[in-house]
Amino acid sequence: MIKKLAADAMLTAEMRLSNNIQLLGDLLDQAILEVEGEAVAQKIAAIRQAALRFHQNHDQQASLDLEQLLADLSLEHTVRVVRALAYFKHLVNLAEDLYGQELGHCQQNTPAPGMLSHTLAQIKASGIAPQKIQQLLQDALISPVLTAHPTEVQRKSVLDIEQLIAELLGQRGHMVSERQLARNKLLLQGAVSALWQTRMMRYSKLSVLNEIENALTYYESTFLHVIPEILQDIERDLADWLPGMDLPGILRMGSWIGGDRDGNPFVNGTTLRDSVRLQATTLFKFYLQELAALKRELAVSTRVVGVDEAVLALAKASRDQSSHRLDEPYRLALNGVHDRLLVTASHLLPDASWSLPEEVGNEPYEDPEALLHPLQTIADSLRHHHGEALIYPRLGKLIKAIVTFGFHLATVDIRQSSDVHEAVISELLHKAGYDFDYASFNEEEKIGLLLEELKQPRLLFSPFQQYSELVHKEIGVLEAVREVRQRFGEHAVRQYIISHTETLSDLLEVALLQREAGLLRGVWGSANIQVDLNIVPLFETIADLRDAPMIMGKWLSLIGIRHVIRFQGNEQEVMLGYSDSNKDGGFLTSNWELYKAEISLVELFNQANVKLRLFHGRGGTVGRGGGPTYQAIMAQPIGTVDGQIRLTEQGEIISTRYADPVVGRQHLETLIAATLDATLFPADQLEPAKRRAFESVMEALSATAMTSYRSLVYETPGFADYFFNTTPIEEIAGLNLGSRPAARKSTRRIEDLRAIPWGFSWGQCRLLLPGWYGLGSAIHQFLAHDPALKQARLEMLLEMQAHWPLFNTLINNVDMVLAKTDLIVARHYAHLLADKALREEIFSRIAHEHKLTTDAVNLLLGTTQRLATQPVIAKSIRDRLPYLDPLNHLQVEMIQRYRNGETDEKLKWAIPLTINGIATSLRNTG
Repeated sequence: MIKKLAADAMLTAEMRLSNNIQLLGDLLDQAILEVEGEAVAQKIAAIRQAALRFHQNHDQQASLDLEQLLADLSLEHTVRVVRALAYFKHLVNLAEDLYGQELGHCQQNTPAPGMLSHTLAQIKASGIAPQKIQQLLQDALISPVLTAHPTEVQRKSVLDIEQLIAELLGQRGHMVSERQLARNKLLLQGAVSALWQTRMMRYSKLSVLNEIENALTYYESTFLHVIPEILQDIERDLADWLPGMDLPGILRMGSWIGGDRDGNPFVNGTTLRDSVRLQATTLFKFYLQELAALKRELAVSTRVVGVDEAVLALAKASRDQSSHRLDEPYRLALNGVHDRLLVTASHLLPDASWSLPEEVGNEPYEDPEALLHPLQTIADSLRHHHGEALIYPRLGKLIKAIVTFGFHLATVDIRQSSDVHEAVISELLHKAGYDFDYASFNEEEKIGLLLEELKQPRLLFSPFQQYSELVHKEIGVLEAVREVRQRFGEHAVRQYIISHTETLSDLLEVALLQREAGLLRGVWGSANIQVDLNIVPLFETIADLRDAPMIMGKWLSLIGIRHVIRFQGNEQEVMLGYSDSNKDGGFLTSNWELYKAEISLVELFNQANVKLRLFHGRGGTVGRGGGPTYQAIMAQPIGTVDGQIRLTEQGEIISTRYADPVVGRQHLETLIAATLDATLFPADQLEPAKRRAFESVMEALSATAMTSYRSLVYETPGFADYFFNTTPIEEIAGLNLGSRPAARKSTRRIEDLRAIPWGFSWGQCRLLLPGWYGLGSAIHQFLAHDPALKQARLEMLLEMQAHWPLFNTLINNVDMVLAKTDLIVARHYAHLLADKALREEIFSRIAHEHKLTTDAVNLLLGTTQRLATQPVIAKSIRDRLPYLDPLNHLQVEMIQRYRNGETDEKLKWAIPLTINGIATSLRNTG
């Protein structure tokens, strides 16, 4: 019966998706008609219809009609067509997100892997001792880390309107009267019209402060509400199995916004202070709102039920002694808590506008635990006096929020490149009177000097000395760290991430810099040493990943390091970079080297009896470690998750996953499910001998793939010219998308380009090269190496696809990338390069590799149909293509005109509109 209801509900959801897309399209048409007039509206409709006919029916006449329609557009009409196509895809995304929510609800009664309910049921049925699960949950840490993004294309104003449209659309499914539906349609028409009349792109570049404020909207809409709900529901779901368990804040948010200085000259101590201050302001406002609501809701009278003496004492101490509420002690007690929290907010955040009554006390809460105490007292009293049901709606969630967010909201990581640290240390040593050049030392000399300096009680930095702007900036950031930790608690800033970690001295330099700012106390080797910030190496390139176990082995072998690690809870975090390793060695090799590094690091830390936490620097695109989250985490090597994981959330992925609280909850639950499943029920069940055989094959495949990739990208003369001419990378770099520059240096070298705009640009031209290039050559050469062994080797690959999560996930991700790739469209972009010989040489190589890769995926999956096992995603992509192709066509034409010297302001703004529209259609572009 339940299965039939679910099937009927899914059918209804599919019908509603179709109806909602049709409705939103009609409303957009009406909005365009009212503003632009009938001629423009008809032209847009004709283009959409021709594109649809061509894709649905392979109608060649429709293709010719479409080309003619696009060719006949004036520049002014081109801007309107681009906006219409882009906004239509925005609206389709909203309808599809709602459909995804409804599918999720339909599947709740039949839990499947990837759903938290399935994981919790599996835990109960597994026979694992409850005490083991309780310990796992006590030690668990799951931390999505939001990062600022140099290709984030969405404006907050647009996101706000789209959130309203999503809410209105969701309400339609619950309406039963024609009058309700008609009113809802009017509200939707107003919102869609507002969307059409709202500027899609920014006129000015985002500042770091803008990025901080934008990120906080996701806390207000989703994280502050959803995370406490999830934690409370896990407790309830496990209550019969783990009675009385008090689940800690296993889901903690992180942020790089305001603290990530690597390549961003606009991030400094001020932006760090701003980030933590604005986060805390948002958080205290939320706490105060929740307390105000609780005061209204908990009007429990002692004339009806009893209360604990501790609550009566809180009520008596409250400023509120109104005769109308003397029998309502919970309200009086909560009023006292509200007053004291208001004092705390004004004490910690004096520049914010807090309205304090004159008669309020002046003693702030010392820390979040002090705030929790009276709330826990109230909750205990409710349990003792028939009020358990009153805890869940709000009080329980507020308690979980305080446990999770403290007084800081999200932990801000700070990050800087290792070469900057070296420059700062060199100058500090020089200004302190040393007559040598630290930067010219070999590695052993650097290690010796740094360890010797760390044993000295005096500082190198002197307030009476003159230093460069770089030194003042870097020391200033660390001083800001010390200040915000003292004010908002140690979780405000916990990690110092070192980009481009290549040697042991890179880690020791950060230890020394912490000492200079008072964040390292004591001397190296002393059992009393205290290092406030966890020193987190980031291994990014293929060479760095290969060296990671050696470097961390030396770190763990340092005399005195155990005292440092013990102070930090016997934990060490290591970050792995997916983006730069992909740009360096290609898709297959990047994933393989990451896998090998993880295994070696786990073995190393297990031998050292130190807890290892891996921080995965993933992006939205497959080429940057993206793809379905559950499958990605389950494909991690056994033992590498172990109840803890941190991972970056970037670009369009942030708004896609977290703008809507329902979607946000689904994704956060998936993160928890994946972390617990990978720890308790790893998908990799291979026998050791079989795994070694598979790994040997992967080693061979990786070597071929990397050779193929690097031969194209780094060894082909003129490839950089091809890339810079045939993708919109230069236009992307000039957009007002984020505060951080698109390249680390002002060159046209691929090595200096940031991995994010590198991948973003390939997506715009529909090649998505970082997500597949090299795989085809690897599979082809592996099978062709020995004709006599071809069948046996094919059977080995098919076995790997069927039984090894790593290989299965890689092939499925490439399948998804190929579904979005279009060589016909990409060839249009290739014609932006005037050098015909170079164009044909490189494009023909790309096309050849694309064919090899397509053939390989077809062979391994046993089908020529893309995404055959994921029909919902396949349909979504197919439905997008009719509106994506015209955007690509127009983008190529306008880039050509812009590069040829046309200066019309409309042209300058039309190109970013196409970038927005294409990114919106591809979705996982971050």
